[in-house]
Formats: sequence, C-alpha cells, structure tokens
Amino acid sequence: MTSAAPGAYLRFLPAFAIALAAGLAIAQPYPSRPIRLVIPFAPGGLVDVPGRVLAQKLTEALGQAVVVENRAGAGSTIGADHVAKSKPDGYTLMITSTTHVISANLYRALPYDALRDFAPVMKLTDGPYVLVVNPALKATSVAELVALARERPGRIDYASSGNGSSQHLVAALFCAMAGAPLNHVPYKGSDRATQDLIGGQVMVGFVGTPIALPHVKSGRLRALAVSTATRSAQMPGVPTLAEAGVPGYEATIWIGLFAPAGTPSEILTRLHAEVSRVLAAPEARAQIAATGVDVSLAGAEDFASFVRAEHAKWGKVVRDTGATVN
Repeated sequence: MTSAAPGAYLRFLPAFAIALAAGLAIAQPYPSRPIRLVIPFAPGGLVDVPGRVLAQKLTEALGQAVVVENRAGAGSTIGADHVAKSKPDGYTLMITSTTHVISANLYRALPYDALRDFAPVMKLTDGPYVLVVNPALKATSVAELVALARERPGRIDYASSGNGSSQHLVAALFCAMAGAPLNHVPYKGSDRATQDLIGGQVMVGFVGTPIALPHVKSGRLRALAVSTATRSAQMPGVPTLAEAGVPGYEATIWIGLFAPAGTPSEILTRLHAEVSRVLAAPEARAQIAATGVDVSLAGAEDFASFVRAEHAKWGKVVRDTGATVN
C-alpha cells in the first residue's frame, strides 16, 4: 500500500480550513457579540425610556451588551430605513411605536416597506396619550377647547414630536373628529415640544402620562382627556375623549420590537422568549409603568396581524383628515 505524497495533503488544507471556520461560525450560539437596539426617536421620549429599560434587562439576560442607538428624524423613517437595510442576523433590532405605521401612510416615497421589510418580534406595551393645554388657554374642558378653536381657526397651536409622529396623527384625528381647527407645530423630539407647551409658546398637545402627571399636579399643564377607550389608572379623574364629547375617538400608543425581514426564525424565537421573561418580572413592569405605558405582550403572529390592522386604521385616518407632512 502506497502513501499519498505530502503535496496531495497540502492541496486540501485551505479548503479544510475554510470549512472548519464556517462550521465554527455556524456553531456560535446567539448572541455572540453586542446587539444594536435602534430607536428611531430622540432620547428621552415615550419610546426611548422603555427601550432603555429593555436594553438593560436584555443585556443581563443574554450576557451580551444591548446598545441603544437613537436615529431620530422624519417621523421615525430614518431609523427604520437603516434597520430595514441592515443584515438580518439578529444583531440589529428596532423598538418603535405606532408612528411606524402612521409614517408609512404619510410619507409617499419611503425607501422601504413598513410591513414587508420587517419581522415583527412582539408587541411590548400600550397606553394612552393625555390631551393637555397650557393654563393660559381659557379651556377647562374638551368642549371649551373645541369652542375656542372654532372661534380662532388655525390660530391655536398644538405641538407634536415631529411630522408623521404618533402625537401628530393622534391630534389630527382629534381635530377632524371634534371639528377643532388647531394649527400643527412639529418639533424635533417630544422634550422640546413639552418645554414649549409648558412655556406657553404652544397651547395644546397630546403627551404621555408620565410627562402629563407631574406638570398637571404642579399646575403647569391642564389635563382635559385621555386618548384611549377607557380611563387611565394613573389619572382616573380624567375622562376619555369619547366621554368628553368626541364619540368614537380612540387612539392607543403601542411599542413593539422588530427585526429586519429574513432574520432566522430561531433567533426571533429566542428574542421573544427572553423579552417575555424579562418583562414579566415585577421590577421591569414597574419601570415600564413609570414611563406611562403598561407591559402588554403579544407574540409574533398576533403582533404581525395587529400591525397590519394598525397600518390600515391609520391609513384611513391620513386619508380622512388630509394630514400631511411639511
């Protein structure tokens, strides 16, 4: 029996090394390096704070850093576009809100498809907006605000965190359903919008519960109604908009976790399991509740159906109200 020449073995070494490296890469458990959690809004807002709570909890659960990356602008579309074009390997995720489907209907030439280009991982939270006014505006009820808006059409400003934001459309829906011709003033983020609302540069806004509560208690803002179909447990004395004279009004701010389309199902399953586990803990629920929304989990299939329904709902709102971005 003859032995092979040394050169014959050497010819196979490069191919063997490549195959071995590929096998080792495949065998690496997920996650094996830090994960980027893109938040397509400015820091400090209604999505950013729960997002940072989730990032901290997932870092502890996964044993890898989950790093928050704010990519704000254009009604969340800048950050969403970045995620849509990212590699679908589980290392780039996005936490976003109702704005995701609102902007898909407001912006006519987006470089991505809000439904097709993302894999919904799960719904995380939902909660109300609070309709507030600066006390300098002589309106102590929704009916009085509507009357003032009709007396001064287009001369009473409402603030939002930006064109195409959920604050924008929630308010636009109110204006249309209540017949209140308010003027939209978009800001770059909710922090600046709230500052000017408190300062009296704008008179009206829809803000998250944690923003509303301290300023309402201090007298710097006046709460007129909440946007949801039922009253907020944190503000039980504040009526819903339907109760306050705008029948049929309902708008919920939800927050959800997405990955780029094509992300392997086993990674999505792992993320769903870990997120569900960490947000089930009482401490995490309390931290989330303090931001003005409540943990409200839904799995990938239910969340995907929900997102499609929300896309259709807000598309109708955009058409019916004539809302535009400027």
